Amino acid sequence: MDVPLLYEIVTIFLLSIFVTVTCNKIKLPATVGFLLTGVLCGPSLLGIVSDREAIDHVAEIGVAMLLFTIGMELSGEALNRLKRPVFLGGSLQIGLTVLAVMGLALLGGYSYQQGVFMGCLVALSSSAIVLRIMQERGSTNTPTGRLSLAILVFQDIMVAPMLLCVPLLSGTLDLSLESAFFSTLWVVLALGGVLLFARFGLNRLMEAVVRTRTREILLLTTLGLCLGMALLTNTLGLSLSLGAFMAGLLLARSQYSMSVIAGILPYRDVFMSLFFISVGMMLNVDFFGKHFFSIIGLTALFIVIKSLLTLPAVLVQGYPLRAAIITSLSLAQVGEFAFVLAASGLSAGLFDMDAYQNFLDVSVLTMMLTPGLMAIAPRLADRFAGQRNSEQQEESGQQEGEKRLEDHLIIVGFGISGKHLAHVAKESGIEYTILEMNPETVSRYRQKEPIAHGDASQPVVLEHLGVTRARVLVIVISDPSAVRAITIEARRFNPNLHIIARTRFVTEVAALRRLGADEVIAEEFETSVEIFTRVLSQYLVPRQDIDTFAARIRQENYRMIRRMSSAVDSLDSIVNRLPDMGVQAMRLGGASPLCGRSLAQTELRRRHGVTVIAILREGITHASPGADEIFEPGDIVYLFGKTDKVIAITPLFSGPVRESARDGKGGMPQPARPTA
Repeated sequence: MDVPLLYEIVTIFLLSIFVTVTCNKIKLPATVGFLLTGVLCGPSLLGIVSDREAIDHVAEIGVAMLLFTIGMELSGEALNRLKRPVFLGGSLQIGLTVLAVMGLALLGGYSYQQGVFMGCLVALSSSAIVLRIMQERGSTNTPTGRLSLAILVFQDIMVAPMLLCVPLLSGTLDLSLESAFFSTLWVVLALGGVLLFARFGLNRLMEAVVRTRTREILLLTTLGLCLGMALLTNTLGLSLSLGAFMAGLLLARSQYSMSVIAGILPYRDVFMSLFFISVGMMLNVDFFGKHFFSIIGLTALFIVIKSLLTLPAVLVQGYPLRAAIITSLSLAQVGEFAFVLAASGLSAGLFDMDAYQNFLDVSVLTMMLTPGLMAIAPRLADRFAGQRNSEQQEESGQQEGEKRLEDHLIIVGFGISGKHLAHVAKESGIEYTILEMNPETVSRYRQKEPIAHGDASQPVVLEHLGVTRARVLVIVISDPSAVRAITIEARRFNPNLHIIARTRFVTEVAALRRLGADEVIAEEFETSVEIFTRVLSQYLVPRQDIDTFAARIRQENYRMIRRMSSAVDSLDSIVNRLPDMGVQAMRLGGASPLCGRSLAQTELRRRHGVTVIAILREGITHASPGADEIFEPGDIVYLFGKTDKVIAITPLFSGPVRESARDGKGGMPQPARPTA
């Protein structure tokens, strides 16, 4: 049985294993390994693949699946926030690029038709490469990640109009008014039918599939929705990936969305690997060798021009220069759909074969350079944007004219975690200020919260937030490089500031602690704790035991991380490594057996291993209470000891809180500065 395509795919996969493992040894990402595999398999070197067009068709499925999973990860609120970046940022990026490239083409002796066509080629970026790298680095939900996604989505939307412009620019367009009307009507009816199905039929279909409890049926339904929507948009003259992205958005609204995404991920990764390999096959090594210097020069010019032209599309939306630089460098490559557009322009006579081959070589090089550009983008942004961002933030800070805060809380990032923290701080009477880099979020909450717009990695911004006078800084953003930069600057300004940072992985905790963070919350670790907590709850394990288990695991994990992050036994490091020790506050309920008893009678130190260091009563802090101090309902008791010991005695303090213990507004007691 002769299956040529299968033989070629197996050979490609085996070769890619060797290449990607080699790239991993020299610290190159897997994406570069797949591109190099394509170069080796291509017709100009080993010539393994005889039917590259078939590989291209298979690879397009990988791009569609990538956009499908991206759409699945977007919530309704996130999608609503993307509307402005999609249409404003995307249209500006494409419009400025087309106009600038057309001007350069006219200066080079080309016609304006050719200039517009070249501008369309330059304007498109690679959704497959950019979004894949962002997913690997966990930066999809950062401001720069959302901006990049928005611009890429708009570029995908504009692929169909660009393809329609090719015959118009070449003078071969033959389109009657009647055919244009019916084509538009067909698009409207098809998309309207999809929206009706999504609104009234999608949840019923998914419910019926999920109730079968058959994994195979669920996977087939997911693939059918993804590829079916992709084929529909392709039939309408739009791109496959745009249809898959829309399918992901529609399915994300379903209550069963999380049940389907895991099944499609392995297939997406396989097809995406084929996509990168197919791109590498386009590089003509012989042509590249003969025109080496001109292609290198064109590639450098391409990256510079495209990056500069993308900057205004980000800056006009109110984002700082740092975010604009990172986004621009992330999009400084040729897109996969530009290959389709280039082939159409070649057949229409808009450029010759030499120009087409130059374009292919430059495209493949820019794609290969994208992982490196995205890796160095934060450092370049910090270097070039520092001074300008500082001046802008200082000016905006002066305009805010906020009151001078003391002993306050600084919240960097106003996502879900930031909103919850602000709500609790407000209920607790803690003064706080918020910094957010998304201008739309700042505009939405400006009248409700003490929120400001800015980049916290800039020293002048931290000064404006009063970091030298603050008690706690909480960093809850998704950009790892920004978290590190903010931690370094905040610790430099205020050695006594308590810094709490959030990160995704446990492996990042030690590095952040070395940079100056007092506490680092790893989402990966805390999720594992929450999972076993809920499992034990189902087995009716007592809540006190569950809390003790959780405290013990946290102590063991973070104690190990502290040892990793502290190489020198300075006084500070010794204090940080005190095993499991800390101060906790407990409210004394009216039903507590401690009420009416003296500190000596409770024997908290002897029987439970904790020490009472202060009592907050009616807004007055009583530090170092004596043995004859009587506990009263509503007291806030500050305990020092091992965390598991403190948690274990929580039931002793439980009980309803007397209304007299609350403040005059019915809120929680006002916090007090700890007294020595």
